[in-house]
Amino acid sequence: MSNFEERFPRSLWVRLIIYIAVGHLFAAFLYLLFELGAKS
Repeated sequence: MSNFEERFPRSLWVRLIIYIAVGHLFAAFLYLLFELGAKS
C-alpha cells in the first residue's frame, strides 16, 4: 500500500475528489434544470 501512495501523492487525490464532487454537483444541477424545464 505504501508503494501505491508513493506513486500517487496526496495532492493528486485531493484534486481528484474535488473534480468528482464538482462534476456530480454540475450533473445534478443540469438534471434539475431539465426536470423543471420538462414540467413547465
